[in-house]
Amino acid sequence: MQVKDCLVSAPGKAILHGEHAVVHGKVALAVSLNLRTYLRLKATSNCKVCINLPNIDTFKCWHLSELNQLAHFFRGKKEEVPRLDAELLRRLREFLGITNGNLDSCNSAILAFLYIYLSLFGSSELPSMTLSVWSELPTGAGLGSSAAYSVCLAAALLCASGVIPTPLKEMDHTARWCQEDLELINSCAFQGEMIIHGNPSGVDNAVGTWGGMLRFLAGKIIPLSRVPLLRILLTNTKVPRSTKVLVARVKDKINKFPSVMTPVLDSVDAVSCTCEKVLSEMTSEPITGEHYNILEELIDINQHHLNVMGVGHPSLDTLCRVTLAKGLHSKLTGAGGGGCGITLLRPETDSLVVQSTVQDLRDCGFDCWETSIGGPGVQQHSSVSVKEEVLEVLNRY
Repeated sequence: MQVKDCLVSAPGKAILHGEHAVVHGKVALAVSLNLRTYLRLKATSNCKVCINLPNIDTFKCWHLSELNQLAHFFRGKKEEVPRLDAELLRRLREFLGITNGNLDSCNSAILAFLYIYLSLFGSSELPSMTLSVWSELPTGAGLGSSAAYSVCLAAALLCASGVIPTPLKEMDHTARWCQEDLELINSCAFQGEMIIHGNPSGVDNAVGTWGGMLRFLAGKIIPLSRVPLLRILLTNTKVPRSTKVLVARVKDKINKFPSVMTPVLDSVDAVSCTCEKVLSEMTSEPITGEHYNILEELIDINQHHLNVMGVGHPSLDTLCRVTLAKGLHSKLTGAGGGGCGITLLRPETDSLVVQSTVQDLRDCGFDCWETSIGGPGVQQHSSVSVKEEVLEVLNRY
């Protein structure tokens, strides 16, 4: 079976508002982050399947004869995107020599790839191909890097298998799939996320698929139809943290002080809903300074709430202090306790202010990028639409 070459990308994810409160039945707003993961699928004729993951220094190859021994376990699946099969996953783990329960980033990425590849191609002749993946996202920082990877895998392999069409026309630089095809991509990517994380919420892969902003409430994910593109600074404090420990800390505080913490959660919910309303207004009427004033105030209010919940950190206090000295407003994004934060940039913010702020944050030992939120989800690219340095990495194998 011969497949067509494909070049796709998917965005990372940030939580704009609603961290931790969402676990307790409140609204959270997740947004796409315009730091992207790129995947190039190349058809080959060498009877091999290879995957190159330079971000984690991994290159793996298998001969088709090896994979054909596994393929018959995937035959007889009638769904286009079958449910995750524990027995097939166990056989793949054995094939890869994974004996312990805990997957490192390398093994989990490879396991997700092989599972999706064999799910889609296992019932016919296996195709030779090489996949190269490069990400602008830091791994393990709570920015949806694994979901962006899973979404790229799903889009490229679904296209290559003919389950969904190629949306890119001859003169296009980028193209996106229709709603029905995006649903398939999202379902397939969620399989990858389950393999990597076990019990994911589905928010990260949904953001990677649809982009823009999503409203998450009581397990329901609703993509918002239109959102403005907002400039931000993204800062990684590089302070490690455990999401599980931080979630438990918030729960303990709520149980200990219910009459104190319940109004805090209600206020966080109101912040999310107010922010959603303002962003909607910004797409339907002229954007004013007052819109940005409200967004900045909401950022400050929510950061104080998160400190009250016990998920702040001195590194995040430093981020807020350094940016406020430049007239900019910041909050943590994700679990807190270190990790990452976002800083809102107004359209009129001078480039010299941005550059000096980035330098001040780097002088604190942080990583910092200027980027944007609210951009497109997964898309297919022509080569001319991708930065040269990204193409160079993708073309090495």
